Amino acid sequence: MRLATTAAILLTLGLGACATTTPSPLSGDSDFSILTGGRVSGPELAARIRKASTFPLGSRDNPVRVNMPAGQRAYLDRLRCSNGERPTYGRVGNFGAGVFGSIIDGYRVVCPNGGLPAESLIYMDMYHADHYETAAPAGFTITGRAAQP
Repeated sequence: MRLATTAAILLTLGLGACATTTPSPLSGDSDFSILTGGRVSGPELAARIRKASTFPLGSRDNPVRVNMPAGQRAYLDRLRCSNGERPTYGRVGNFGAGVFGSIIDGYRVVCPNGGLPAESLIYMDMYHADHYETAAPAGFTITGRAAQP
């Protein structure tokens, strides 16, 4: 009898939790938001990309759009300094929501052996699986297309 009573209480509590009216963070439009890092989509994204393109690529107002951390590294590996050498880089951290509504990361990029720019902070948004960046931030050049995840 005691086991049946305990089971009934647990079942009641469990069903009560299911009947809550608080919306789940995985319901409605937030599904897409979670899967895309909070990024806006459709016409709103297109409008924000147009506006961002008026700012320097790699700036906080126009972060480089890539696909996940591997895409960030693939892009940075393609950059070349004024002396033709590959820069070194390291992730500084995330800088909160960017212009596309998703979290942006900052990378410290350093050109070796007197290459320019000597040091830069390049902002990147890794929630753009459908985009492949072919331009380089000011002062850098970029090598040919490398596979991006």
